[in-house]
Amino acid sequence: MLNERNPIPVQEAIAKVRSCYQTGQTEWVPLTEAASRILAIDITADHHVPPFDRSPYDGYAIRSVDTTGASTDQPQQLEVVGHIGAGSVYTEPLTDQQAVRIMTGAAIPEGADAVVMLEDTTALEIEGKSYVNVMKTIAHQQNVSFKGEDVRQGEVIMKKGTEINPGVIALLATFGYASVPVAKKPVVGVIATGSELLEVSDPLEPGKIRNSNAYMVMAQLERAGAIPHYYGQLADDLESSIEKISAVLEEVDFLITTGGVSVGDFDLLPEIYQALEADVLFNKVAMRPGSVTTVSTTANKLLFGLSGNPSACYVGFELFTRPLIDHYLGKVQIGLYRTEALLDADIPKANPFSRFIRGYYYLQDQTVFVQLAGKDKSNMVHSLANANCLIELPGGTAGFNKGDRVLIHRLGE
Repeated sequence: MLNERNPIPVQEAIAKVRSCYQTGQTEWVPLTEAASRILAIDITADHHVPPFDRSPYDGYAIRSVDTTGASTDQPQQLEVVGHIGAGSVYTEPLTDQQAVRIMTGAAIPEGADAVVMLEDTTALEIEGKSYVNVMKTIAHQQNVSFKGEDVRQGEVIMKKGTEINPGVIALLATFGYASVPVAKKPVVGVIATGSELLEVSDPLEPGKIRNSNAYMVMAQLERAGAIPHYYGQLADDLESSIEKISAVLEEVDFLITTGGVSVGDFDLLPEIYQALEADVLFNKVAMRPGSVTTVSTTANKLLFGLSGNPSACYVGFELFTRPLIDHYLGKVQIGLYRTEALLDADIPKANPFSRFIRGYYYLQDQTVFVQLAGKDKSNMVHSLANANCLIELPGGTAGFNKGDRVLIHRLGE
């Protein structure tokens, strides 16, 4: 375990993690707290929408036959026998040459088969009675929103795995879901390692750097839909570190550590895995950055040992941890959405291993282009802030030229 490091291909590493995927539980949350959560079951319509034939406009409910030949010069005059506001009904059936004033969303009364819009009419009073002049011929069923035309009873209106957006909220409210079945978010522990690390609020010291990885990973976890719990840093002591990680594993669904996965004198994680009798799925991947990414299992829980270099840590999370969370939540899209793009600059460096370069994609004239987001060294943070994708360059390639087609992994989707 400590000394054997045989790099495996990226897809093989992904497949090893996939073999350990778990499915989370379902919980019910108030509709007001359901936005951005993941539906845990299919949602089926228990009634038609709309539940009755209704008017899509303000106007008059009429019998279309009574408007035959109507025009601006020769309007058809109908007696107005009632008024229907939204949420109310008119209980008498319409008869010859009658109309009912109707508001948007109100139910079409019995006997009416069409609606004439308000702007195609003029109202008048004759001997104390209300009439309306209809100034155009209205066809049978014109301007009627029919029962069930939006959603039919029994229809699956939203599938399990859908992310709940404002439109889905509207649907759930329409069908009376005051509480919503959603996938329970996994709790993921985050621990930083490295005696060189300072916390964010600490002043800089010679030879020290601030701990950016833990906070970056926690933001990635929240974006993926998980609940991050930060447990601080490991001490440079094997026994206390084993004790701490053992305790944390009792509280979380998965655990992420950043740094400490190499084989240097102060890299304790390989020994900690051994002490925990963890089954190491892999401890080296044929990729840059993030070759020392390590994933192991113990007590049916996954431990992700991500690199201490910021970009390597970032890439390792998106390739291996993010898909696990997606599956746990039951999402339709597992892992980052991938598509092709055209390079808008040369990348001449050869790729003995697969490379994942921080990129920025954009759309121009219906074509997706991608450029470098900045400097691409694995220890650099600035280009991560500008990246909206990772550019994948396969291993065994000699470099790429402007205009070449490449695969990109789109971040934040």
